[in-house]
Amino acid sequence: MSDLPRKAVTRTAKLAALPLGFAGRATWGLGKRIVGESAELVGRELQQRTAEQLFKVLGELKGGAMKFGQALSVFESALPEEVAGPYRAALTKLQEAAPPMPTRTVHAVLEERLGADWRELFEEFEDKPSAAASIGQVHRAVWHDGREVAVKVQYPGAGEALLSDLGQLSRFARLLGPLIPGMDIKPLISELKDRVSEELDYGLEAQAQQSHAEEFAEDPDVVVPAVVHQRDQVLVSEWIDGIPLSEVIADGSREQRDRAGQLLARFLFSGPARTGLLHADPHPGNFRLLPGGPDGEDDWRLGVLDFGTVDRLPGGLPTPIGESLRMTLDGQAEAVYELLCEEGFVKESIELDPDAVLDYLLPIIEPAQVDEFTFTRSWMRNQAARIADPRSPAYQLGKRLNLPPAYLLIHRVTLSTIGVLCQLGSTVRLREELEEWLPGFVLEPEDVLDPEDVLDPEDVLNSEDVLESEDVLESEAEESAVEA
Repeated sequence: MSDLPRKAVTRTAKLAALPLGFAGRATWGLGKRIVGESAELVGRELQQRTAEQLFKVLGELKGGAMKFGQALSVFESALPEEVAGPYRAALTKLQEAAPPMPTRTVHAVLEERLGADWRELFEEFEDKPSAAASIGQVHRAVWHDGREVAVKVQYPGAGEALLSDLGQLSRFARLLGPLIPGMDIKPLISELKDRVSEELDYGLEAQAQQSHAEEFAEDPDVVVPAVVHQRDQVLVSEWIDGIPLSEVIADGSREQRDRAGQLLARFLFSGPARTGLLHADPHPGNFRLLPGGPDGEDDWRLGVLDFGTVDRLPGGLPTPIGESLRMTLDGQAEAVYELLCEEGFVKESIELDPDAVLDYLLPIIEPAQVDEFTFTRSWMRNQAARIADPRSPAYQLGKRLNLPPAYLLIHRVTLSTIGVLCQLGSTVRLREELEEWLPGFVLEPEDVLDPEDVLDPEDVLNSEDVLESEDVLESEAEESAVEA
């Protein structure tokens, strides 16, 4: 029934063509330079061809290949501009569209999952998909009660394809490493594999989405569509209209960029505190700008889609994140180092200089040092270059740090969100969101000394207890003198 290329041999051959293609084009580029063509022009053409092949293969295969492409797309702002240009357009396509499933396959899936009379559930159903993603595609429809809905249909065989692709990609992860400087591709692929079973389970996705929909129902800034119906590999949600974030990135106004960035940061940090869940797939295709914010129709709200990947954090984001961030900003090198050791970021067998660790962290947390920060591609590239350059002290220190499993997904989501903020070029009041939502970032009242409880030295010297003890000492001294 599936029109996805599912056979392992077929998919492996297509994926194996990627590194072979990279190598072939490199040889072609060398030949062109030998015969005297401009290295810059040859390099640009090589990058363009690579980007075209990357999208063609990852987009056609959907599954894990496309999932990997989407994960990479949020990091393109870390690439040097001369390299990022050709990749940007190709990778951005992965955020919003992919070759669709044939109509006959869609109908077969709906009949199998919703029953032979599935059409009676809808007043209208559009056969042409409105969006296609890594493991499913979305159709616009009208539910039998008149509500406009989004019908998400999972590709048949998506699970097998997902695992097969990610397994194959991990075999040549080293060759893909240069795509994103400073990023280790293999752990990214391993983490994507760990989430496969959850993402394929639309029942779990429906629960996560409904939890967010209920929590944010009256929120003036964030819109999450309610779940209407769910059965096996079909998920029906309320439809929301809006401007895809990819369009805002491409040609949005300054007002739209800043508003989108502020709300994205707010959702990232407030979600775990309010729902105990972290939305863990923050690529631009999963967000929309909707009119009608707190200041009226000219203001904007953030629409959030796709809750297939979430991190379950019952207590919100871990308190040590906020504590270490606060102490780093305060320059408490020893305290930060001790906390990193306790949490497993520094293994017991490793010994590092606390001041060097502080120097490593400070540039990364620059957006939290000020009331307002403008995220840019150049800032992201500088951070990536600092960490990726083997000659850099930051590179040497970073290789000795450890990322505990409990923090792996939080780390990726944070990096991905920062990548999107840099693509947007947003000016964001990040510190404001951290103070509001990040546990441990602000000292609790009981941890702060009340100024009234701190005695003034003059008061201490003049206190009754001190004066009384001075009188006693004088009296004892006089008695001793008499006895003598």
